[in-house]
Amino acid sequence: MADPMKIRAQLKGDVAEIRVLMSHAMETGQRKDAAGATVPAHFIQSMTIDVGGKRVVDGQVGGSVSRNPVFGFKMKGAKAGDKVVVSWIDNKGEKRTDEAAVA
Repeated sequence: MADPMKIRAQLKGDVAEIRVLMSHAMETGQRKDAAGATVPAHFIQSMTIDVGGKRVVDGQVGGSVSRNPVFGFKMKGAKAGDKVVVSWIDNKGEKRTDEAAVA
C-alpha cells in the first residue's frame, strides 16, 4: 500500500489553494534495472478531488508523470473546514484515498 498523500488546503481571501503530494513510484515501463530487465509499468491512471462534497477534479494521469507527483490548483467557493478528499487508481488496480480539511 502506498504511503499517505500529503494534502495542504489553505484559504487566502476567497480562494483556496490546494496542493497534493502523491507517494507513488510512477514507473513508465521503459526503464531497465541493474540486470537489464525492463521494470514493469506502474503508474497512477486516474485521480479525483472533491471539496465540500463537490467534484472539482476528475483527471487522467499517464506514465510520463514523475515519481511522487505534486498537483496543485486554486479554486473559489471553498470554506474553512470543508473536507478535501483525494483519490487515485493506478494501472495495477491499487487505490488510495486520503482527506484533509481546508484551513
